[in-house]
Amino acid sequence: MQRRQFFSGALAGAVASAAVARSALAALPEPATQTDADSAAPWRPEGATYNPVLTLNGWTLPWRMNAGVKEFHLVAEPVVREMAPGMKVNLWGYNGQSPGPTIEVVEGDRVRLFVTNRLPEHTSVHWHGQRLPNGMDGVAGLTQPAIQPGQTFVYEFTARRPGTFMYHPHADEMVQMAMGLMGLWVTHPRQRHPHIAKVDRDFCFLMAAYNIEPGSMTPQVSTMLDFNLWTWNSRVFPGIDSLNVRQGDRVRIRVGNLTMTNHPLHLHGHEFTVTGTDGGPVPPSARWPEVTTDVAVGQVRQIEFVADEEGDWSLHCHKSHHTMGPMGHAVPTMIGVDQRAVLDKIQKLVPDYMPMGDRGMADMGAMRMPLPENTLPMMTGTGPYGPLEMGGMFSLLKVRRGQKPGDYSDPGPFNPPVGSVAREWTGPLPEPVRAKGSPPAAPAANAPGAMHHHGHDHGQAAGTAGDHSAHGAQAIEPPASAAPTAPEPGLPSVRKPATGSHVH
Repeated sequence: MQRRQFFSGALAGAVASAAVARSALAALPEPATQTDADSAAPWRPEGATYNPVLTLNGWTLPWRMNAGVKEFHLVAEPVVREMAPGMKVNLWGYNGQSPGPTIEVVEGDRVRLFVTNRLPEHTSVHWHGQRLPNGMDGVAGLTQPAIQPGQTFVYEFTARRPGTFMYHPHADEMVQMAMGLMGLWVTHPRQRHPHIAKVDRDFCFLMAAYNIEPGSMTPQVSTMLDFNLWTWNSRVFPGIDSLNVRQGDRVRIRVGNLTMTNHPLHLHGHEFTVTGTDGGPVPPSARWPEVTTDVAVGQVRQIEFVADEEGDWSLHCHKSHHTMGPMGHAVPTMIGVDQRAVLDKIQKLVPDYMPMGDRGMADMGAMRMPLPENTLPMMTGTGPYGPLEMGGMFSLLKVRRGQKPGDYSDPGPFNPPVGSVAREWTGPLPEPVRAKGSPPAAPAANAPGAMHHHGHDHGQAAGTAGDHSAHGAQAIEPPASAAPTAPEPGLPSVRKPATGSHVH
């Protein structure tokens, strides 16, 4: 779909949606919306007996009760989503946001879902993983007519089994899912279930991938492999909120994958078990401990653990390019290539040119370089000790002894005990054992007397606490104790290494 076609289609959709009669919508629940990108507090309806979920950078859709039936109203429409501070994109979503709001019900609930189409083309909604009548399955052309622009359809069924599910279109699926049209569904057990434990914190989010050219606002919907933005709930680090828990809490994280590849989800500092899929709860006898679990395309995984280790722990996809921001896939490897001979010539033609990659890509996390408007850097976010060199599918599990039950607010950076932070060692070292016949190691680039070169001074990382703190981002101010740790008794003092030579 070309950009001109997208916007002309969006205009047509707006005209079509305006044709929906007010009388036709009068009997429907109010289509609640959320326009900001912060995680909304868990929604607990009056009389609820379950512990509600917190949707990471999202929210739960309210419902109304009508003669014993829970009624919801979803509106499929073009939306603008802020993926991280400094970058907004044109997506398709539900009720003002992509992904749409989480639908949260209880096993045995009778549910009625009104779906209004304000998109420029027809759509449908498939209730991924649900047991329901065939005519409610949401496959346009097979189980129902497509929902045309301006129309409202109704789905009705009983939430027959507990678990984590998804909803998404089964109409022009390649385009509509590539534009972000999707959401999560959580069904809580009505009574105590032998395979479903009670948890203190329950988080959920959807994985999605987009290909958005630098400086653009609209995804390339025909992309099959070369995605450059890897998101959780259509947010990228440092715009993804942290998961904030109390030490000792039992934590559940529900993850759905609607990208076109698998994602090995890795948690630092804790072991977990996979306790459920979109097929239902996993019997305890079939579980085993993990620190990484693969979430394949179209799958849901529920992981659970006890957060007994205090600190700021990374949670991320273990495919390293999925924790990077927008980047070209044809960038050549320049490690070890001396670019000084051509640097002056290039900068006469392109004054802002920076040589990159001659020592690896870590410099990208610290340097300031000109980018097209509405484009994120490859690496961003800062921590107490410098750039985090991350983007994409990355966030933090923040475990705190003093976090109050039910308090999901960000406690700020972790204040580590004295002597518990890795530090430089300047004392005598044992001779390293090397592979037979291997040459001696070259001196490090920042070792005394070593030389390295680059085109410009490195500035502060693009993501800073001042830029992102108001948006739930993970740019972290150093804690008061972030100064160099005092050496333990018997250890040599830590000194700053001599400054190496720089060739500019």
